[in-house]
Amino acid sequence: MADERDAVARGHPERRGGARGNGVSGAVYGLGVVGAAVYYIQHATTFWTGVVGFFKALVWPALLIYRVLALLKM
Repeated sequence: MADERDAVARGHPERRGGARGNGVSGAVYGLGVVGAAVYYIQHATTFWTGVVGFFKALVWPALLIYRVLALLKM
């Protein structure tokens, strides 16, 4: 039992918790954000609509899920 606590205290990888194996989903999300930012900024007619488009690009997945759940009435 003491060995397990020592391993945790030293930070051995086999004893540390945390997210692992999510590199692909992070890459897909990152490409989606970049693509959305490019789209919104290309279609912006003023500087401030470009700024709003940038922030929209950051939160579009949350808006998408909200709309899907609203459509499904969940």
